[in-house]
Amino acid sequence: MNNKLNLLYENCMICPRKCRVDRTKGERGFCKASGTIAAARAALHFWEEPCISGETGSGAVFFSGCNMGCVFCQNYEIAHDEVKKEISVDRLSDIFLELQDKKAANINLVTPTHFVPSIIKALEIAKDKGLKIPVVYNTSAYENVDTIKMLDGLVDIYLPDCKYYNSELSFKYSIARDYFEKALPAIEEMVRQTGAPTFYYPHVHPGISGKEACQKSLNADEYNDIVTGEDSSLDDVTQTEKIDQDSTNYDISGQNESSDYSGPLMKKGTIVRHLLLPGHLDDSMNVVNRIHNRFGNDIYISIMNQYTPMPHSAAFPELTRTVNVADYDKLVDYAIDIGVEYAFIQGDETDKSSFIPAFDYSGL
Repeated sequence: MNNKLNLLYENCMICPRKCRVDRTKGERGFCKASGTIAAARAALHFWEEPCISGETGSGAVFFSGCNMGCVFCQNYEIAHDEVKKEISVDRLSDIFLELQDKKAANINLVTPTHFVPSIIKALEIAKDKGLKIPVVYNTSAYENVDTIKMLDGLVDIYLPDCKYYNSELSFKYSIARDYFEKALPAIEEMVRQTGAPTFYYPHVHPGISGKEACQKSLNADEYNDIVTGEDSSLDDVTQTEKIDQDSTNYDISGQNESSDYSGPLMKKGTIVRHLLLPGHLDDSMNVVNRIHNRFGNDIYISIMNQYTPMPHSAAFPELTRTVNVADYDKLVDYAIDIGVEYAFIQGDETDKSSFIPAFDYSGL
């Protein structure tokens, strides 16, 4: 790792916590991370938004440690640095290439903030060795703008949360009173980098299909028309284009029994996620309203109802139940009423612990 990137660990101000600890000498800040990459899993992951997971899965690397520490976190054991395996920058770059070889639709960096300097170097090495699938930065959005700027040109898709609008709520559950005031400019920088969302044509896989096919793009309106069944004209075209697959006879259909999505994959763009918490519909409406007013159709909003009560949130009685179905329906209706056109919504049965992967060091 070059010296400039390494210095960021020596007086760590990578995230808004600005702990100023020397992680290279074993000092730990809020995220509990050292200066060495730590992760808990690297594997194909099928539980992201459909255009991220696709049929072959997203190549997710789950990093250990977290700069948020949400009391309701579904990945609590890795977020609190309880489950981890240390890996080198070179090993991380190899993992990216191994996931591409497994036909991952993209590289999905899950909770990456505190390891950005190392991730930058690993991505540069992997891209020099042939990494060509999109890179997804999957984050809480509690980020410094300068840190996000360092990723310009390396990340294709940003997948930030926008967890809270109310500062009392963000302090209560994440000890981050300034959450929204830090998250909004960070998301602005993400959108500046990616521009409006674009997608590959149906049946095009960036790690499998030919160069000519991968260069073509759909805009968000075309994507929406295809996935809602309003336009099937492109489907037949790209089915036959399926496409000089670089001497590979790999068929991307039917690779995962748990996925019935066969629509286009995202190529570039930002999807802002918001998880409805039990009893906090008003704050969720504020989040959706402010995100839509700021970004309009330059982003997708993913409105999630998958909150799952976890044992470690028992100290907060309001968080010991699942989301009220009527509240979620009200939130979706509200989004439609204020003019949100580009959105992902979830159906029933998403509040299940089965959506939490096994943090067993697979792929590391």
